[in-house]
Amino acid sequence: MATNNIAVDYHNSFIAGVDEAGRGPLAGPVVAAAVILDPLNPIAGLADSKKLSETRRNQLSLIIRQSALSWSIAAASVAEIDGLNILQATLLAMRRAVEGLHVLPEQVLVDGNQLPILAVPAQAIVKGDSKVQAISAASILAKVERDRLMYDYHTQYPDFSFHRHKGYGTQQHLAEIHQYGVLDIHRKTFKPLKKYL
Repeated sequence: MATNNIAVDYHNSFIAGVDEAGRGPLAGPVVAAAVILDPLNPIAGLADSKKLSETRRNQLSLIIRQSALSWSIAAASVAEIDGLNILQATLLAMRRAVEGLHVLPEQVLVDGNQLPILAVPAQAIVKGDSKVQAISAASILAKVERDRLMYDYHTQYPDFSFHRHKGYGTQQHLAEIHQYGVLDIHRKTFKPLKKYL
C-alpha cells in the first residue's frame, strides 16, 4: 500500500518520479508519466514543465526517453474521468504509468498531495515537479504527450482550436462549444459543459 511518511533516499537509483498533465481542461484524457532517471547519466535543464517553452519541453522529452533507465506514459479516458471524477481518474493514470515501467522502482515520488494505490512505497510531494528531477522529467513527458493528443484533436475537429487552448476552458474554447456543440472528447461532468447538455 502507498504511504506518505517514508524517508526519501535520493541516492537510490530506482526512484520513480510521477506527474500528470490535463486535470483542469474540459476535453481529452488526463495523462500521467513515470520516470526513473539514470544517476550516471544526468539530464541538464529539467524543470517543472509549465516553466519551460514548448520547444524546450519537446527537446527534453526526447532526451528523457533516450537517457532514463525507464519511463512510461499512461492515461485515463474521458469516460473514466466522467465515471470516477477527475481526482480518481488522475490517480488511476498515475498507477498505470508506474505499472508500465519495465524497471521496478523501490520508491515512487508523486507530485501533489494525493497518492495512487501502488505495490511499492510512495510519497506525495507538494510542488514536487520543481523539487525532484524525476518528477520534473515525468511532468515534461506527460505534458508533451497530452499536447500531442491536442494537436491530433485539432486535426480531427478543425472547428476547435485544441492546438491553441489545449482543451482548457478559455473564452475561445467556450465560444467554440457554444457554436459547434459538445464533442465525444468533452468531459460532460465538468461544470461549464453541463449547460450545453
